Amino acid sequence: MFDTDRESAQLTQDRSADVTPVGGGAPVVPPPTGRRPRRRGIGWPARLEIALMTGPTLIVFLSFVILPVAMAAYYGFFSWQGYGPPTEFVGLRNYLLIFEDGTFVDALQHNAAIVVLSLVLQGPAAILLALLLNRRMRGQTLIRVLVFVPYVISEVVVGTGWSLMLQSSGAVNALLEDLGLGWLRNDWLSDPDKAIWTLMGILTWKYIGFAVILFLAGLQGIPDELTEAAAIDGASYWQIQRRITLPLLGPTIRIWAFLSMIGALQLFDLVYIIWGQYVASTAGTSTMATYMVANGRNAGEYGYGNAVAVVLFFVSLVAALVYQRFVLRRDTEGAITGGRS
Repeated sequence: MFDTDRESAQLTQDRSADVTPVGGGAPVVPPPTGRRPRRRGIGWPARLEIALMTGPTLIVFLSFVILPVAMAAYYGFFSWQGYGPPTEFVGLRNYLLIFEDGTFVDALQHNAAIVVLSLVLQGPAAILLALLLNRRMRGQTLIRVLVFVPYVISEVVVGTGWSLMLQSSGAVNALLEDLGLGWLRNDWLSDPDKAIWTLMGILTWKYIGFAVILFLAGLQGIPDELTEAAAIDGASYWQIQRRITLPLLGPTIRIWAFLSMIGALQLFDLVYIIWGQYVASTAGTSTMATYMVANGRNAGEYGYGNAVAVVLFFVSLVAALVYQRFVLRRDTEGAITGGRS
């Protein structure tokens, strides 16, 4: 037993001699051996837990997202009327015809205009409303509810109601006559110069509540100490909003812009309900989705309609990837991995 203790003490002294210089001073750490420590792999219990947690979600995603897209791409290679197995293989003809059709190009341009106008009109208005509703005032809760109510109303109800009110003999023109503003009467739905702005007005009224709720949630996360310190230093209200509030609200604004962009690219229901499949193209409000339904299902060309659906999917996918790469990268980088080491 004593021999063992002596050997342990001698070994400790030898190790100390290896790292401590003779002349004193800081100990010298021996150079690394070049071998990296092995990372412990995930055990089978952890793998089973991951499979059980992600398995159902992965199955649903593959069944209802990836598989329909793959089937649509497959049917897009055929001239198919929607019943029986597709047999008339046409290759890339459907996809080539899409971009040769001027109506689809117009619909694509309408979608692009709706994306830009949605960001330009809804964003500033929603920010101003959120800043207003973030301050204490009478009826604050009631105003918040009234702003958010249009968002929860069904698109069918919204489209039907606005289509009735905006007709030539509808309530809007009648109200203008009663107010002595008859010179403002217009054909809000059929005039190509007015229809796109009518659509943007309806979209802004419908979806601005969602943006306001998002921005209010983002404002709640900004510490009051920052704005109070800026006010003590003499900053005005608008200087505080421009220098402190908006930069800290940036991630929320960028997320909303992403959701608004994807929704504008896939817009269908309100346009189809208010303008229908025929008036939308002549009024300048058609979208890729309404073009798909009009020239696919309603025309009995399901193969062509599936090809349009695939094009719509890839346009949205490319826009989402580009936006994430150049705009959302600094927000999402490190959100999952915890940042770069």
